[in-house]
This record gives sequence, C-alpha cells and structure tokens, in this order.
Amino acid sequence: MTKNNSKVQALYDHCNNTFTPSTSPSPQASQSICSLLDTLGPADVGLKVELSDDDLEHGNFGINQLDRAERRAQPITYLEVYKCHSSTMCIFCLPTSAVFPLHNHPEMTVFSKVLYGSVHVKAYDWVEPAQIQETKGPSSFPVRLAKLSADKVLTAPCEATVLYPKSGGNLHCLTAVTPCAVLDILSPPYREEPGRKYSYYHDYPYSTFSAGNRAFIETPDGKEEDYAWLAAIETPDDLNICDGKYAGPAIEL
Repeated sequence: MTKNNSKVQALYDHCNNTFTPSTSPSPQASQSICSLLDTLGPADVGLKVELSDDDLEHGNFGINQLDRAERRAQPITYLEVYKCHSSTMCIFCLPTSAVFPLHNHPEMTVFSKVLYGSVHVKAYDWVEPAQIQETKGPSSFPVRLAKLSADKVLTAPCEATVLYPKSGGNLHCLTAVTPCAVLDILSPPYREEPGRKYSYYHDYPYSTFSAGNRAFIETPDGKEEDYAWLAAIETPDDLNICDGKYAGPAIEL
C-alpha cells in the first residue's frame, strides 16, 4: 500500500500523536503544529482560489459598511477534513462580507490558518475571576466581562494562530473582508454534552453596564475600550452555513 505523503496527512499524523481529549498541547507541541500549518496552501487541501480585483479592493471600504442582506444571501461553506475522538480538522469558506458571529470554544485549543483571502478577527478572553452582573430593566439578562485579545485583519499568506481555553482569544468573531478560507484544528472537538457545546454572544461596550461598577478593574492592564460585556444569545437568524465536500487528499486515520 502506497504511503500518503501529503502535507495534510503529515499534519493529521502529528496532531494524532500530540492531542489527547483531556489535556492541552504543550507550547512546544503548539509551535510544531503551527509550523506545519504554515506550509499549507489552498491547493494542499483541494481549494481553488478565484479572487477578482473587486474582491481584493473590497477591504478599502471598511467592514462597518457591509450589507446585512448580502451576508444572508451567500452561505458560509463548511468542509470537514476529518474528525476523531481527540480533534477535528475543518475548513470554513466565507464569501465577501460573511460573518461568523462571536462564539466560544469551551475547554478547547484551536489552531487556525488563513489559506487565502482576508478576514477580520475580533477576539476576547474572559476576565478572571469571573465578573458577572445582571442588567437592569424588564428584560434583564446576565453579562460577563471580557478583555479584548485581538481586533485585526489577517491576510494570506500569514502565520497560523492558536487560541487556548483561557487565553489567545477563545471567543472570536470572523468577518470576511474578501472571499477567504480558514482551516481550523480543534482539540478536543465540540460535543453536545453540557460544558462542551459552543455558545454565541453579543458584545456590549464596557461603558454600557459599568456605571458605578468600576471597582473590579482597579489597575487594568489596558484602557476601558479594551473591555466589553458579553451576553449569551441564541444562534443568530442570519447565520447561514452549508456543508460542502472536502476535495483534498484523503486522510488515512
């Protein structure tokens, strides 16, 4: 039997020898995985890149002017490369202006690599110990304090990134500035049982609910704009994700 020498197979083999369902990879192991991810391009996972001049210039208009109806019109495509007990490798293909809403990765380590295009990433980590308060009014709801970890645009080719259970931007939102594809390796995979299922959030500026409640940030390591209150929400109605077929080299599990 011929050995599979593809880059994606080598990445799987390395992850399979590194990940366990109950522990996060060491810093050395994380760096090794990122180094392998940095060798990957779209063709290595069966993707064809077709970016027009209009796509490449879209970022000049800024992500704040993206049309909400346009986001709903074109779905985000999900491609599963593999899934096993300790990790999942998948690819998200986002059309221009598509938004993957703010969501968490409970007790997970996630490696990400932008394969093509540009994507805006806004990410948070929870402030510890937890700072939770109930909003006022007839429709009160709990909000929890988080600190901004990233607010930037990543454009391929760029280095792989990694988030951890309590650092690195475990809660993030992705907005496609141009058509883009992001490969993720999640360990352990999402599960439906309590504590492992993902949740969606809405972020509110720090000042929204903080009047008279500043004592818990006596010596912040950032400015007020580096903090936000996050409220758990139902799955957004305009989130449109469809399954696609992975067309890259087959993985020998």
